[in-house]
Amino acid sequence: MLDYASLKQAFEETSLFESKTWRLSPEAWPISPQDLETIQQIGEACFAFQVALENLYTRSWQDKNLLRNTPLKAPWVAEYLDRNKPPPLIEHARSKRLRGRTPLILRPDLLMTEDGFALTEMDSVPGGIGLTAFLNDLYNVGAEVSIIGSREGMEDAFYECLASTVAERTFPFVAILVSDEAATYRPEMEWLAANLQRKGKRVFVFHTNEVMPLGNALCVGIDGDPQKIDIVYRFWELFDQANVAPMDHMLQIWDEGEVDVTPPMKPYQEEKMALGLFHHPRLEPYWRENLSKRAFKLLKQIIPQTWIVDPAPVPPFAVLDAPFIDGRPIHDWRQLADASKKERELILKISGFHETAWGARSVVYGADVSKEEWTQAIDNALNHPQNMLHILQEYRKPKRIEHPVYNDAGEIYSMQGRVRLCPYYFVQDDTVKLEGILSTFCPADKKIIHGMKDAALIPCRLQS
Repeated sequence: MLDYASLKQAFEETSLFESKTWRLSPEAWPISPQDLETIQQIGEACFAFQVALENLYTRSWQDKNLLRNTPLKAPWVAEYLDRNKPPPLIEHARSKRLRGRTPLILRPDLLMTEDGFALTEMDSVPGGIGLTAFLNDLYNVGAEVSIIGSREGMEDAFYECLASTVAERTFPFVAILVSDEAATYRPEMEWLAANLQRKGKRVFVFHTNEVMPLGNALCVGIDGDPQKIDIVYRFWELFDQANVAPMDHMLQIWDEGEVDVTPPMKPYQEEKMALGLFHHPRLEPYWRENLSKRAFKLLKQIIPQTWIVDPAPVPPFAVLDAPFIDGRPIHDWRQLADASKKERELILKISGFHETAWGARSVVYGADVSKEEWTQAIDNALNHPQNMLHILQEYRKPKRIEHPVYNDAGEIYSMQGRVRLCPYYFVQDDTVKLEGILSTFCPADKKIIHGMKDAALIPCRLQS
């Protein structure tokens, strides 16, 4: 158990987030051996899902059959995933050289419910890597505490999965590039890079605009001298690409093989609608054929029912793949406005490629707002000024749990709350390693769980 003074001092001495505060807890979050085994299987299933998603997207835009022995084409999948994306980015994402490249660091959002885990999002550009590594080290205070993962493990896994992309270079230069949009997370990335530098690794953090094109290379200045970058760790989401000055040059020299960029610049991997594609009834045969039985069954169990809110009109004889209202299918998304409060146990949010697509900024929980607000949210989704697609997701309520936290006076009390777990998986040579789990413990009255100031951010331990 960590005392309040030690925790406070640790965070005062090490800045990990820009202007962010949260509650402190004396104890790591307990995870049962059974839940840990499931979490490990979820990582493998998420990686398999990413591989299958790429194949689905590729066969869709190529207008090829999706199944081995049964006719099934779905060109609309690529049309959805490419909507409003810049043509150069679409062309890059379809490059043969990029084929088979998935995000090397996977972080799903897992809610703990009475019925088990609910996977609400898959993040391929996750924050919290440095924070979780720091917390793993901070809470590993004795032999009786079995923290899941370690600081060393997360640092080494981060570096090794990046270095594996340029295995022919024995001493690669890694530039973690952070945009203005992601500036909140820069301190934790600087902490992570500094630790790797102490291990002799050439890992540095820069603003995206500090990068200089130099001939056929991408360079940054180190002690006044230009240094050629071997690996870019892209710490910005692709919706922000217009604000990344070297973007065009980066695409060009990547195509020439002069730099590697990870996560790969594939905008479809950052769309939440991928979970809607998983649940789409026309695509179920594809997922069954391209995922193992275990992965398909697990994902079917933990991914809440998700629908893609396409504002296109449907023929008068057709109905939408959508929730039922008053026990009947609907033919127009606006009919959701007449849903009862119980029927509004739904989450509405933008799918991706937009500044509101992260940090719960576009999330509307139907049962938690008035009918007028819900109607307005639906109308906004159907008439988005940039024609961005939204998704609708079944709300699975996190279960109520108690855990000790400190109040502002440094006194321990048992807080009633709900938790979201964010496991960090590192992929190398198609092997998925779990190296840490960050728990976000929010007060019970909060319906949407995210890193708010009233939440406690704590690592996880194996429950004995």
